[in-house]
Amino acid sequence: MPHSSDAPVQVIGACPHDCPDTCSLVTTVSQGAAIKVQGNTAHPHTGGVLCAKVSKYTERSYHADRVLQPLKRSGPKGSGQFVPVSWDEALADITQRLHAIAQRDPEAILPYSYAGTMGMVQSESMDRRFFHQLGASLLDRTICASAGSEALAHTYGGKLGMRVQFFAESRLILIWGSNSIASNLHFWRYAQEAKRNGAKLICIDPRKSETADKCHEHLQLLPGTDAALALALMHELIVNNWLDEDYISQYTQGWDALKARALQWTPERAAAVCGLAEEQIRSLARDYGTTEHAAIRLNYGMQRVRGGGNAVRAIACLPAMIGAWRHRAGGLLLSSSGVSPFNRPQLHMPQLLGERRPRTLNMSQIGDVLRHPGDAEFGPRVEAVVVYNSNPVAVAPESAKVAKGFAREDLFTVVLEHFLTDTADHADYVLPATTQLEHWDIHGSYGHTDVLLNRPAIAPEGQARSNGQIFRDLAAHMARLDPAFAAPHFSESDEALCRAAVAYTAIDFEELLERGFANIPLPDAPFAEGHFATPSGKCEFDNPRLAQLGINTLPDYLPNYEPPTAEFPLAMISPPARNFLNSTFANVASLQRMEERPLLELHPDDAAARGIADGDTLRVFNARGEHICHAAINGRARPGVVVGLGIWWRKQGLNGTNVNELTHQQLTDIGRAPCFYDCAVQVQRA
Repeated sequence: MPHSSDAPVQVIGACPHDCPDTCSLVTTVSQGAAIKVQGNTAHPHTGGVLCAKVSKYTERSYHADRVLQPLKRSGPKGSGQFVPVSWDEALADITQRLHAIAQRDPEAILPYSYAGTMGMVQSESMDRRFFHQLGASLLDRTICASAGSEALAHTYGGKLGMRVQFFAESRLILIWGSNSIASNLHFWRYAQEAKRNGAKLICIDPRKSETADKCHEHLQLLPGTDAALALALMHELIVNNWLDEDYISQYTQGWDALKARALQWTPERAAAVCGLAEEQIRSLARDYGTTEHAAIRLNYGMQRVRGGGNAVRAIACLPAMIGAWRHRAGGLLLSSSGVSPFNRPQLHMPQLLGERRPRTLNMSQIGDVLRHPGDAEFGPRVEAVVVYNSNPVAVAPESAKVAKGFAREDLFTVVLEHFLTDTADHADYVLPATTQLEHWDIHGSYGHTDVLLNRPAIAPEGQARSNGQIFRDLAAHMARLDPAFAAPHFSESDEALCRAAVAYTAIDFEELLERGFANIPLPDAPFAEGHFATPSGKCEFDNPRLAQLGINTLPDYLPNYEPPTAEFPLAMISPPARNFLNSTFANVASLQRMEERPLLELHPDDAAARGIADGDTLRVFNARGEHICHAAINGRARPGVVVGLGIWWRKQGLNGTNVNELTHQQLTDIGRAPCFYDCAVQVQRA
């Protein structure tokens, strides 16, 4: 229960945000108000340390602009004009309209959600039951990680890898496609410990990030060329015999085929593709092939291009080639979420669909989905969208199309939110949701191997309700129209759902109540003797099942959809600004002040060729649209590449746009994911 006693108390919780660290939080509560949020010193991974974003969480929970009562649209879509209404009025109208649409075709209803909270209860429990009972369209949740996740599954059998704490014992760490200081702070602490003990740190990233500044070396390759670099590393490992032949023969599949492909990728060939010096590739291969306890911290930035899935597969093959998996301080970590024990079928209850098999719509193509008229091939036109834990008008690619789709007057839109975001501005109803300090939830992690419990520290502000409660309330109102929604599984509390998530697993819920976290029992070196989760039990260099998907069974290099051209000669990537996490913190005043304004980083040569000085107002454009922002000539961009730091809300932009005005909706080779970093633009002074 939330705490309201006079004496300050501390409540253990968990950070809800889309970050590998999943920190254990301690919220200090005095007289019913949260006065401080800190890292839990008792949780070894958190170690009492939080990022700058979450350490200011009370500023977000008590923000003056927070939505604290249900709102009904009173002006044009996108205007952000609303009037307050009661919960009963909002719920009754919403359920009546959804029921009417479902009577015609339930697939005309689409839930849209992602990782605004990573908790199992507030992101994928009662909501899934509600939409399964309704028979709504399913959502392919691809917008962040599915290219890399599926590629890893095709190689290791799941989202599995090193235990993060053992990076502290590594002798060589490749930080590949990750600005760890900004987005994986607690891994960075382990990397720093290794560095103090003599380890070499090498950053591989198109941007000279804050992490690159602190590494011994930086390979600043061109966007989308990671697979070419990985194949060239394989080439050097082979020709120099820096291989563990015994590990390869016992615990891998498809070595001869991969070897033949890798031998085509000389350092000379890869250097020309990657925009690197040959010696940089040879030196990296030498370090990797001759250092025991070599580890790779791979992150999702490098898979947001056409060939992103193939690139992850190629990099994931490297540790098996040198036998790095024999040691707990060797191997690779992209995601550890495959070890999470959660009982998702119990939470989701897919059996509520019965014999129905609704279509699946890709969230990364929501701009085209909402503008499609509907036909026999595509299915019915989407008539209603329920958005929660996401802000698609700001974060989805080709956002001009997304905004036009949500502006449809015939589209009924419900948004569960804390603030009037770009998406909420287009809603017919905005329902006030609780923040992490106000509800129960349970969390896994994709960067470590603990389970965390979040207990509510304070009562909900205003009339806010948890996502779980909102979907329970929607089900109760829908039961007046459809008795199937009166079933007991639509009334389980959030705490009961937390318990259900770990029922019949190795996690003891009583331990979670007492400590706030529990360790998942795992071996220190998961693949020391093979035991990969693939059907063969081996690291699958060559996966024949990929042929059934029309995908090359071996990892390969695929060039970007949008290579630079004479018309649009600059490659653009759009990683998150250091003090934002997607669009979640873009309206927090203290973090806004740190970021100052929307920026585009340029190399001095590219700026000089266009008469651009630091701080100038810029027009960044391509065939899809234009974005107005400010120039940052700060030494972080390489020639031919610009960096649009995101993600600001569109309405915070100088011309009502953000960088996603320029991105496209084409999908990755594996995982059907967006290609945010596969984008060509031109830049002018505005």
